[in-house]
Formats: sequence, C-alpha cells, structure tokens
Amino acid sequence: YGAACGLALSGKVVCASTFAMFAAGRAFEIIRNSIGYTRANVKVCATHSGITVGEDGASHQTFEDIALMRTIPGMTVVNPSDGVSAEILMRQIIDHEGPCYVRLGRAAVPNFYQPGDYIKLGKGNWLRRGSNATIVASGIMVSEAIEAASLLSEEGIDVGVIDIHTIKPIDEEILVEAAGIGPVVTAEEHSVIGGLGGAVAEVLSRRCPVRMDMVGQHDTFGESGKPQELKEKYKEQISIKAGLEFGVQTHTIPEYEKLFASYPFDFIILSIHQVGDEEFWTNEYQSTRTQQEYNEGYYK
Repeated sequence: YGAACGLALSGKVVCASTFAMFAAGRAFEIIRNSIGYTRANVKVCATHSGITVGEDGASHQTFEDIALMRTIPGMTVVNPSDGVSAEILMRQIIDHEGPCYVRLGRAAVPNFYQPGDYIKLGKGNWLRRGSNATIVASGIMVSEAIEAASLLSEEGIDVGVIDIHTIKPIDEEILVEAAGIGPVVTAEEHSVIGGLGGAVAEVLSRRCPVRMDMVGQHDTFGESGKPQELKEKYKEQISIKAGLEFGVQTHTIPEYEKLFASYPFDFIILSIHQVGDEEFWTNEYQSTRTQQEYNEGYYK
C-alpha cells in the first residue's frame, strides 16, 4: 500500500487488493498515514471478509475492517451486495477522487440487481417497501434480508429492505425515512460495533430515534467451518427474523388514546407486543395521580 500511495501521488488511479484482514489489519497504519493523510487516490479493494471466509478461520475472518476504515478522515467505505452492484459501484469509485475502501466477500451471492438499475455511490436503495419495519443491510446480508422479508410477509408482517452499499458517507435521508415507518434492524457480515449497525445508530440517535436491533457479530471472533454452517451457528439469518418480531406490532390504539386523554399524564407510551399467539400491553408513564388512585385502577 506504500507503493500504491506513491503511484497515486504521481497521478495514477490505483486499485490495490488483498485479503481484508491484511489490508485493514496489517496495513492499517500505512493506509491511515500514507493514503488517508495525503488523500491519495487509492482504492483499497479488500476481499475475503467476514464469516463466510469459512475454513480459513478466525485469523482471516475480518469483523473489524469497516469500523477501522470509517475512522480515517476522508475515506469512502463501500460494501457491495452482489456482482452487478459491485461492477457499477467500482466504476464510480474509480471516477471518485480520493481514497476508498471497497469490502468484498468470498462466497457467491445471488444477483438481484440488473445492469441498468440505479445505483449511486453514497445513496442507499430501497429494494422492497414495507409498512411495519425496515431491514437495513449491506454486503451479502442484503440477499438474506430479502429472504427474511419474504418469510415475514407470509406471516402478515410487511417489512422493507434497504441496501446501504455506501457505509461512509452514509445516506442519512433514507435512514430517517425508514425510521419514520417503524423499527429498524441492521444486518451485516461484520461486528455491530463500529460497523453498519453503529453507523445507522449514530444517524438515527441524532435525527430520528427509533427502536433498533442489530444483526451481525456481537463482540466475538469467528472460527473455522463451512460458511453456511458458520452462518447458522452465529444465527445471522435467523436473528433478522427474530429481531424484527420484537417490535413490528408496536403501535397506539385510538380507543386507549381517548381513554387516557382524560387523565393528567405528563407523558405516556403505549405499545402492544405479540409473542406467538399472545398479546400483552406495556405502558410507561409519569403521572400526577397518587399511588392510591393508581392502586384503585385508574391506569389499568
């Protein structure tokens, strides 16, 4: 990457590739100081990232690379979700002036984009619209998110899917739009610490706080094994469905709004949750009513 920086500073556009563990891990200081600090026009194309490296094991399964690259000032971070988007985004990345980190996996994934589809660096894509909740995904987890949304639709839960292929700079407007619909679940083949989940939470906590859950590696290393077996063990696909089910039924009921309007609450939050075939109410409140009045049933 030192040589790549030198070539870039002499006027070339340089794409330098190796495993993500070696690019983001071993070469981090060179990328930070030589490429990032000088804003050299180097495209760090890191392959074999995440749990699906499989048999290569924990030493090669990188869950930290996006977090590291996001911290470098001026570094664009991209994680394409299929072969079509990778080609389209790579052409845009080459035309983009400045350092970029492109995260690529090892395992084959289905193509769901078409060559003529609109894909723009820095802008997320709605792949499916939903009225209950939204999965925000990147990389190989986009195809998993689409499958999870289809399974949930069979249960009457309408879930949208957003492909956030550009993690930095992230598309804040599409995330705010998703938060306006309902709960947001992020899905990534990376640690939720500093990855897509962290990036989305940073935006929504400032602009549109909403109930969230994160699917990905939770403060753990990987291990050697078949990619599909590892995905099952770490429950990436299953957790998307479970994560969504925690909140998609949350809503207020007009009858209860009318009922509680006559009581002097400072605030009230009502939500109904469904677990299996059972529904139950929860509420949180701060009231000027007395404990005796509460005990007598004012707030049942």
